Amino acid sequence: MYHIIINPASRSGRGEHIWTEIIKPALIEKAVPFKAYFSKKAGEVSLLAEKIITEHFSKSTAKDPCRLIILGGDGTVNEALQGIKPAQNVIIGYIPTGSSNDLARDLGIPKDPLKALSHILDAETKQERILAMDRGLIKMDDACRSYAGSSGIGFDAAVCEEVMHSKLKVMLNKLKLGKLTYLGIALKQLFAAKTVSCTLYLDDKEPIYIKKIFFIASMTHRFEGGGFKFCPMADYTDGLFDLCVVGNLPKLLILLALPTGFFGKHFLFPGVNHYRAARIRIVTDKPLWVHTDGEVIGQADGVEITCIKQDIHFIA
Repeated sequence: MYHIIINPASRSGRGEHIWTEIIKPALIEKAVPFKAYFSKKAGEVSLLAEKIITEHFSKSTAKDPCRLIILGGDGTVNEALQGIKPAQNVIIGYIPTGSSNDLARDLGIPKDPLKALSHILDAETKQERILAMDRGLIKMDDACRSYAGSSGIGFDAAVCEEVMHSKLKVMLNKLKLGKLTYLGIALKQLFAAKTVSCTLYLDDKEPIYIKKIFFIASMTHRFEGGGFKFCPMADYTDGLFDLCVVGNLPKLLILLALPTGFFGKHFLFPGVNHYRAARIRIVTDKPLWVHTDGEVIGQADGVEITCIKQDIHFIA
């Protein structure tokens, strides 16, 4: 039995069409047992995931893993993770219908919804395709949030915050140019951004002081922001975050470095640095926007991030 959570608002409202006209008929034709659940408002996906998993494991015969399919974007996967507790026996399939789909890009999940569905169903006979991926856990004030791909503080989170309310995103999604939303808003935010100082703590090493910080991305996967390969060396199974730390360089140089991020060449620029750690603490002298998987969770001047090794089971 597959439990399928659908975000009908994904891809600027086409998520419901993709489910009704493409995915649901294919499941019926293949005689695949399923139950469908629609999210109607922000935050409901996590509640649906928690309810589905609780009911599945409350049954005395429920020895098999809970099979959960997410039809939506990276943010929908992020919401679902909030309802999946660490170490729960849940296998996640993903049909990407968002605007960035960075998680699917890194895992090689097809963009075509039917191919993505076949990708999931074929995994029943190919167990090696079920990967144990790292889970990120970020603590900010009294909040604690899981993530699958990346978290960021500063400039990249400010971009995500504006993208969430952007009419440009809706228009470009309709033209199948959604990734340009991030690039356009990134250029705008670049000139508006105010730099702050930062102290970075990595595992038990000596703290690193950074006089000017634009952003820090802490990633288990390679991509963020609609295709930027900010952490090209990231390995989502090694129990470590890869960090892209951008600071101590002029905005004009950042403007030159930003496009090279699509190819993972930005570390060639002075002031763009790579680190690796399992536990991270970031302290800034002013509050900055914070995101997880592109979902903005607020502003903070301090966050703690922990990597839980191979805790998410994902079909890839």
